[in-house]
Amino acid sequence: MAAQFELPQAYRPVAAIGVDARARFIARTYNHLLGAIVGFTLFEWILFSSGLAEPIAATLLGGSWLLVLGGFMLVSWFASRAAMSSTSPATQYAALAGFVVAEGIIFVPLLYLANTLAPGAIQSAALVTLLGFGGLTAIAFQTRRDFSFLAGFLRWGFWLALIAIVSGVIFGFQLGTWFSVAMVGFAGAAILYDTSNVLHHFPEDRYVAASLQLFASVALMFWYVLQLFIANRD
Repeated sequence: MAAQFELPQAYRPVAAIGVDARARFIARTYNHLLGAIVGFTLFEWILFSSGLAEPIAATLLGGSWLLVLGGFMLVSWFASRAAMSSTSPATQYAALAGFVVAEGIIFVPLLYLANTLAPGAIQSAALVTLLGFGGLTAIAFQTRRDFSFLAGFLRWGFWLALIAIVSGVIFGFQLGTWFSVAMVGFAGAAILYDTSNVLHHFPEDRYVAASLQLFASVALMFWYVLQLFIANRD
């Protein structure tokens, strides 16, 4: 999950620009989101078809998951910050590509377990995630409501989830099914918040950063939906 950043103060939000320019910004954002999802899928296919996924999974599962999580959070933070703060398209694209690769690597152990323990779970989880994302996006677009009030909830939820994950790693307890259910709900709130920002608050030239935030929330939902399918494989 990418960290949430305050938007720059000196900018013109998409809500204040013309209808055609706003439509162009939204189209660019979702085209880049689609590109990120396709890139993530192709990257995973390359890792699994080349045989690299198994040693990566073994390394990550056999080492300190806390260190892996910390490295992923660090990459997420730098990627989000670079994409949001830079006006350079090259920097924004590099941040998005780096984040997609980081997500691809962190997902390898979970996808490997899903392939081994619950065949078909990946496809089912992907379908549920896409349906959830589509429904939440439709709500945001149809209501045109500003969901920026969710920012405080997302910040608190992020830190509480991180504390729970770190505590589980340190003390060796399982977070369980209900934690995954709660995190799916958290990801849904993040999708509403990010979609609202796309419609109301993002600067016109930050469509790559907007797609990065949306991709992070979609990936988060997919992660925990897939965990639910694996947990209920029997």
